[in-house]
Amino acid sequence: MSTQAPQDPRTDHALDWKKWHEHRIASVSAPYGPLALTGTHWLADGVPEELGRWREDGDEVVLAAGEEHRLTLDGAPLTGEARLGADVGPAGGSRLAQGDRRLVVLCREGLWAVRVWDPASPARQAFAGIDATPYEERFRLPGTFRPYERQRVKVPGADGVERGLELAGEIAFTLGGQDHTLQVSVEADGSLWAVFADGTSGKSTFRFRFLRPEAPAPDGAVTVDFNRAQLPPCAFADHFICPFPPPGNTLPIDIPAGERNIRTS
Repeated sequence: MSTQAPQDPRTDHALDWKKWHEHRIASVSAPYGPLALTGTHWLADGVPEELGRWREDGDEVVLAAGEEHRLTLDGAPLTGEARLGADVGPAGGSRLAQGDRRLVVLCREGLWAVRVWDPASPARQAFAGIDATPYEERFRLPGTFRPYERQRVKVPGADGVERGLELAGEIAFTLGGQDHTLQVSVEADGSLWAVFADGTSGKSTFRFRFLRPEAPAPDGAVTVDFNRAQLPPCAFADHFICPFPPPGNTLPIDIPAGERNIRTS
């Protein structure tokens, strides 16, 4: 009877990372992925006439459209008025369309906007991939999640506007013989989300990145894998309003791991 030698777990991690990287490239370049966002129009600032006439009305917005706007709602031509709430789910599933474009209703901190997603966007056409550092086991670290009472802090966004960012704990880890922490948000599924910068930010990597560890174990144990540090949506399109790192999340070390920048043709 033959026996198979156990596989080096680091090889599994490297293969998993390769699949993750390939999935990232496919998802950001999808017809309604981040590269397809061509506009975020706040109702308070005015919406282009070609998208119809928009106004706020309490917890909804009202869209008035004519045949000239070529809008469809749930697949049917829209003429007259329609009341809409904020969209949930991916842009490709938006109820409102204009040809191949999808219009997504957004509400942030009581302010309404309509976003336009266009598969023919110049950014999507020019996309040639994501520069990423090959997997290195030394950047996959054990960490500890320490929850605290939820707090909302103001941080500037990529569009220059300060908005609230909800934090619910920190993850502690050791890298290069030094102890560090990152403030994190907790997602609905229990996974964590950190916005961070480091010594490479704005140099060999984008000015900040996201880290999305899986949900911690009951004892707080969590894997901090900087190989999966990812570019924020605003690296792919200028019309996203990504938050900058909150206080304490600019690490005083270089982390040359994960996604660095996008490549264009």
